Amino acid sequence: MLATFFRKSAEAAPEPQTDAPAKVSLFDRMRQAVTRTREGLHERMDGLLTRTRPVDDSTLNELQALLIASDVGVRTATEILERLRTQAAKTQIEDGAQLRALLKTELLRILESVQTPAPVVTAPPEVLFLVGVNGTGKTTTTGKLAAHLRAQGKSVLLCAADTFRAAAIEQLAVWSERAGVEMIRTKTGGDPSAALYDALQAAKARSVDVVLVDTAGRLHTKNNLMAELEKMRRTAQRFAAEAPHQTLLVMDATTGQNGLQQARQFQAAAAVNGIVLTKLDGTAKGGIVVAIAQEMGVPVRYVGVGEKMDDLLAFDASTFVDSLLDG
Repeated sequence: MLATFFRKSAEAAPEPQTDAPAKVSLFDRMRQAVTRTREGLHERMDGLLTRTRPVDDSTLNELQALLIASDVGVRTATEILERLRTQAAKTQIEDGAQLRALLKTELLRILESVQTPAPVVTAPPEVLFLVGVNGTGKTTTTGKLAAHLRAQGKSVLLCAADTFRAAAIEQLAVWSERAGVEMIRTKTGGDPSAALYDALQAAKARSVDVVLVDTAGRLHTKNNLMAELEKMRRTAQRFAAEAPHQTLLVMDATTGQNGLQQARQFQAAAAVNGIVLTKLDGTAKGGIVVAIAQEMGVPVRYVGVGEKMDDLLAFDASTFVDSLLDG
């Protein structure tokens, strides 16, 4: 067999490590993750959102500029402000508190418009491809997602399909150990589709719930690598016609609008249907979450908020907006 197991038996597998304090709410964790963005917004918007007189057009123009500075993007900020101006034309926006409430409504509308449920897989395994360029945290995210799913009671198998980098295979092996799940690997330079085939065969035999596939860091300019990804899709479809059930693009939040340009290329070439946004805690431009929803029409499924095992959160639009705008 080309690919081999990196084995942790179910009996010996440790529980996923959780380094964060217990019983911290999702709101508190999200609030902490967007601290830099929220503080930046509050510092610049303080005069707008605390004013006690009616909001005029110059105030709305200033708000638009602040949203753009937070990486909401020109197109998205323009649409938000057009809707606020329409609201102001119908009924005067009385003060900053009302402006804040209307802004929250608009941000939530955009985010919820693309928040579709994850597909329900009736015949396991569910197959998830994780794609993205090197450096975005893709391999680390694969390991964290394994721990996240296992904490939900699901059995998980990792497939090390980034065979072009030995470091990626070894890094995923470390996360496999930490999460207490098995991993299938092959030699560096081996055929990723062959490793995937063996992983799916093993998952079927073992009745595994989810197979997470760490793919090579593909740049959209590398046509041969995109062709390899398509080959992997065909391999997965030999086991289930609808596989991969999800293709999650791992994006680095700190790259902002530059990362969004790259994401559009992946969406076109790799049938991306979900985003994992890493390093959200490391940027003052968390508005990119809104831009992704508006400009790509793809939901953010998870956000990375730190380096620890459980620093991967399922994204919740309402919690995100409240964390961003509430003082």
